[in-house]
Amino acid sequence: MLETYSLKEKWRQFLIVLLPILISQLALFSMTFFDTIMSGHASPTDLAGVAIGASLWVPVQSGLTGILMAVMPMVAQMLGAGRRDQVPFTIIQALYVAIAIAVAVIIFGGMALNPVMNMMQLEPDVREIAIGFLHAIAIGIIPLFLYTVIRCFIDALGQTRVTMIITLFSLPINVLLNYALIFGNLGLPRLGGVGAGYASAITYWCIFVISLFVVKRVHPFAEFGVFTKLYRISFAAWKELLKLGLPIGFSIFFEVSIFAAVTLFMSEYSTITIAAHQAAMNFASFIYMVPLSISMALTIVVGFEVGAKRFRDARQYSYMGIGIAVVLALLFGLGLLLFNKQVAGFYTTDIEVLELAQHFLMYSILFLISDAVAAPIQGVLRGYKDVTVTFIVALVSYWVIGLPLGYLFAKFSSFGAFGYWIGLITGLAAGAIFLFGRLLSLQKRMIKAHSQG
Repeated sequence: MLETYSLKEKWRQFLIVLLPILISQLALFSMTFFDTIMSGHASPTDLAGVAIGASLWVPVQSGLTGILMAVMPMVAQMLGAGRRDQVPFTIIQALYVAIAIAVAVIIFGGMALNPVMNMMQLEPDVREIAIGFLHAIAIGIIPLFLYTVIRCFIDALGQTRVTMIITLFSLPINVLLNYALIFGNLGLPRLGGVGAGYASAITYWCIFVISLFVVKRVHPFAEFGVFTKLYRISFAAWKELLKLGLPIGFSIFFEVSIFAAVTLFMSEYSTITIAAHQAAMNFASFIYMVPLSISMALTIVVGFEVGAKRFRDARQYSYMGIGIAVVLALLFGLGLLLFNKQVAGFYTTDIEVLELAQHFLMYSILFLISDAVAAPIQGVLRGYKDVTVTFIVALVSYWVIGLPLGYLFAKFSSFGAFGYWIGLITGLAAGAIFLFGRLLSLQKRMIKAHSQG
C-alpha cells in the first residue's frame, strides 16, 4: 500500500487491491456454487438436502469468520501509522482466537444439530443428506478459520494477488473432489450431496496449508516473522480484537442468517419449491461476491488512509467504490433480465424446478441494487473501525423489518413463497439508506475534527 496523490493513482491502487479480491471471492464462493449445481444434477433431493445443510452452516461460518475479519482493518491501520512491529503479535493472537472459536462451533454444533433438525418438517431423505453434509463440513472448520486470519493479514498488506492465486489453485481440487464424491467417480463411493461436504472440507485444509507456507517463506510476509516467536495468550489482545470483530461478525451473521431463516421457513413448501428457491438464492449470493469484494477492498484502502489520518483521501476511495458497485449491479440486473432461463438451467434439468427458479431470479435483481449500496458502505465503515452502527442496522433491517414483513406477505397474500423475498428486499433497501446517511455524517465529522486539530 502506497500514499496516492491523484484520482488516477487512486483508481490504479484501488483496482490493484480489488481485482484479486474479486477473483478470490468468486473462486471461494464457487465451492458452494459447484456444491449446489453438482448436487442438483445428482437429484432434486440432494439439492434440497445441501440447501438445508448450507442454510445452517453458512450463517455460522460467515458470522464467525466475520469476527476474525477484524484483523484486516487492525493491520491496515498499523501499517498506515508505521507500527509494523505490532503486526506479528496481533496475528498470533487472532490465530488463537480462531482455534477457540472453531472448537466451540464443533462442540455446540454437534449438540444442537439433531434438535434443530427435529424442529423442521423435512422429508426423511432430505434430512439425512443435510445432516451428512454438515458432519462432513465439520472436518474443515479449524483450517478454514485459521486461513481466514492468514488471508486478512495478506490482504491488509495490499498483496491480494497472493490470496487470489491460492484460491484459484484450490478451486479445481474442489471441483474434482465433487465430481468424484458426489457421483461416485474415480473409484470413490457415490455420496450424493454429502460428498459435496467432504469435498469442501478437504479443500479448506489445502487452502490453509498453502497459505501457511506462503506466510513463512514468501516475501514480503516472511519479513514480519509471524511464526518466529510463540507469544503467550493475551486476553487483553483478544478483548481488543473481539471488541472490533464481534460487531462485524454479528452484522454479517444477521445479514446471512436471514436468508438461512427464509430457507428454513421454506421447509413447509414442497421439495421443488425449496430447490428452486435455493437455486435462485445461490446465484444471487454468487453475484453478491462483487459488492462484497468491493467492500473488502474499501476496508483495506480506507483503513490505510485513516491510519495515516488522510481523511479526504479515505472519502475519495469511498465514493469510488460505491460508484463501481452500483454500475456493475445495473449491468448484472440487465443481464439477468435477458438470460433468466439460461441461468436457471445451470442448476437443474427438472422442468418444475426450472420454471419456478426463473420467477425467484427476477426478485434477485432488486437484491443486487440494494447490495451495491449497502455492502461497500459497510466496508468503508469498517475501515474507520465504526462497526457498532452496522451491526444495529443489520439487526433492524433484516430481523425487525425484512423477516416479519416477508412472513406477512407469504402467509396473508397471494405471493406465497415469493413474499419472503419481497420482505428481504424491503429490509435491505431500508438498511442501505440508513448506512449511507451514517457514512455522510461520519466522514463530515472526521474531516472537520482533523482540520480543527
